[in-house]
Amino acid sequence: MVTLLIGKKGSGKTKRLIDEANAAVEASKGSVVVIEKGTKLTYDLTHKARLVDAEAYAIKGYDALYGFLSGICAGNYDVTDIFVDSTFKIAGDDKAQLSEFVEKLNALAEEAKTAITLLISSAKDDLPTDIKATLEEL
Repeated sequence: MVTLLIGKKGSGKTKRLIDEANAAVEASKGSVVVIEKGTKLTYDLTHKARLVDAEAYAIKGYDALYGFLSGICAGNYDVTDIFVDSTFKIAGDDKAQLSEFVEKLNALAEEAKTAITLLISSAKDDLPTDIKATLEEL
């Protein structure tokens, strides 16, 4: 299942991600992965979550991010939750590509039995209407 946390800058998306990731760690019997651009969440997340800096792996674009997420799922069978902070900063803000990306992620999430949450800095009205994901607007 793919969930999009959407809202404009400063709406509390990252705070919500931190709360949800920490809650997922407590509830999960597997691994929780948080991907961000930079290392600003280091002290906000529990040490039990795997924090990954997208810049350290030169992830740029939707294809690179999809490949990275696929690799995480393939390399570790017990990943239950993946959170991606600042999706547009990592992959770009092409909203047409976002639709294709979410479609591929839905298939990956189903195959790997992993919940994937993306933070999107955008208003709901600015996103394509064909995105098949759970939208949570802040």
